[in-house]
Amino acid sequence: MIQSMTGYGRGEASVDSVNATVELRSVNSRFLEVSARLPRSLSLRENEIRELVRSKILRGKITLSVNVQGDVSAKAPLAVNKETARAYYTLLRELRAVVKSKETVKLEHLLKFSEIFESRESGESDAAEWNAFTKALALAIDNLRTMREKEGRELANDLAARINGIQKKIDVIEKLSKERIPEERTRLQERIAALLGDNAAINAERLELEIALLADKLDVTEECVRFRSHNKFFLEALEKEDGAGRKLNFLIQEMNREANTIGSKSNDTTIAHSVVAIKEELEKIREQIQNIE
Repeated sequence: MIQSMTGYGRGEASVDSVNATVELRSVNSRFLEVSARLPRSLSLRENEIRELVRSKILRGKITLSVNVQGDVSAKAPLAVNKETARAYYTLLRELRAVVKSKETVKLEHLLKFSEIFESRESGESDAAEWNAFTKALALAIDNLRTMREKEGRELANDLAARINGIQKKIDVIEKLSKERIPEERTRLQERIAALLGDNAAINAERLELEIALLADKLDVTEECVRFRSHNKFFLEALEKEDGAGRKLNFLIQEMNREANTIGSKSNDTTIAHSVVAIKEELEKIREQIQNIE
């Protein structure tokens, strides 16, 4: 079953007192685009996170937002380098003695030296954060896909109704086209007889050849057969295929091509009006399938 590219999904999970919340928003896009708003603790794994989303979603512009709370998020990503801090403190006290300053060495003096801090090493707390995040992400993706599937079913019902309506018009066009061929044969014979004024002077073989050529130009059976085939594949893709958006778009282009050919071959007002109505429906369908994954 097809999916819409529009949807929202939210997931929340906790691991070892670390709570992660993930929100996904999806809108139309020709390709898959993932924009992630991550906390600093997860920013280094952004590419990995994008791949997790790509493994589950084929198309759409995805905005991913993450919020992490608990022991991990409460800890700063830096730790105090104790040896370096002591060394700078000793150095500042020596400096005070050298310049004979009475000022006491304070914490604010030590903070001017960035070397007293170092990056906190990853450990079990980082694993808890990652596990909580991946569980929340999986839930968010499932919820997003559920919403996209529901919208996809609504789109499928609408598109199927439009395709079935077009099919009825194709049946009428084919019937009218076949009825017109003998009418045109009679009309051509009458016109030639009127022009020559003597039926005996008409070359029967040449007349039959011209009529056959005319009938071939007027006959749209081949185009109608191809149109029905496109309709069949379109309806099957709606029901059975995931990521059918591009295939449906291709089929609509082929249907438009057949409609143009039918319009150019027919010389009948009723058929021409039906072709215009079909092309209007195809344009509505084309707009709708832009929202299909």
